[in-house]
Amino acid sequence: MNKFNSIFAVAFLAVTFTACKKDSEPVVVVPPSDGSTLTLNGLIGAEAGPSAGNSVFVDFSTDKQVSVDRTSWDLGFYNGDEYRVILNHSVGATAIALDKTDLNQVTAQDTITLATSAALAIGQGAGGFSLVDAVEGSKAIYLSNTVIKEVSATDANNKVYIVNRGSSGVTGNRGWQKVRVLRAGNGYTLQYAKINETSFKTLTITKDSNYNFKAISFVNGAVNVEPQKSDWDIQWSLSTYKASATIPYTFSDFVILNFLAGAQAAEVLTNTISYADFKESNLATVTFKSERDVIAGNWRITSGTPLGVKTDRFYVVKDGSGNVYKLKFNSFISNDGGTRGKPVIEYKLIKQG
Repeated sequence: MNKFNSIFAVAFLAVTFTACKKDSEPVVVVPPSDGSTLTLNGLIGAEAGPSAGNSVFVDFSTDKQVSVDRTSWDLGFYNGDEYRVILNHSVGATAIALDKTDLNQVTAQDTITLATSAALAIGQGAGGFSLVDAVEGSKAIYLSNTVIKEVSATDANNKVYIVNRGSSGVTGNRGWQKVRVLRAGNGYTLQYAKINETSFKTLTITKDSNYNFKAISFVNGAVNVEPQKSDWDIQWSLSTYKASATIPYTFSDFVILNFLAGAQAAEVLTNTISYADFKESNLATVTFKSERDVIAGNWRITSGTPLGVKTDRFYVVKDGSGNVYKLKFNSFISNDGGTRGKPVIEYKLIKQG
């Protein structure tokens, strides 16, 4: 065998061995967590618990939580088939459309009446729920009721909006912005500026199907907020909700289901079965719902007696992979032995997807 043939033979054997080795290696599938107890990290510093600075995303199957400063973003851009833009619900942001399509033609004069009448103040203005994105309901309801209407493929149809950036706590104001959103291939072009500015910035956001939304900040541009949609099940945060059927309200300790990514949940009362006794065979008695506010603030009492976690109920949550967990809240306020802004949750796997 000549030198060339020897080298070829050695190389062939090496490739064959490597291929066989790869084929023989097992694919490791990490099973979902069997359950855990977590203290959610809602506080950034010394802020009051009802206005906790973080939103906390929780993934039961990996026992992970991700805390994100609520004020770190302003708009979220939907990554699904529709072209939708959401306001930052965790700071009580509001918006209103103008009959203009050129940001440079929008000045402080356009906001004088809005400011005087408090028309963009959440819970105070005459606009009510027309100023905020849908606070309840299914995926279809939520996406069809964004304040910023679906972004049109025809640029001339996309209006300028005035955005009230909300507040860092439960009061105050983070300022106003003028924005316009256009389509840009498989994504968006955002035009934005402060009310008094005579030129605007432009930012391109490309859709990424791994996420429900991609977020931007008027201050810092593109920012990371929501984890990948397969990596969280519930979000605990201050959130825009409702004080009544006509008044939007910034609601503390609100729990949002990852309903856009297929998560479902149901509430179970302990007068039918206890948390400890609930198991897979009991799922036949449960009716799952796929709505934003299945859990909401129904798990706790902040006024009246007794203050604290409601001990007469728990929840069953099915994640996007089909894993089913039972979930209960153990504490969230001094009256029940907890700390406001750092609720303690407990969950247990009852069926693997």
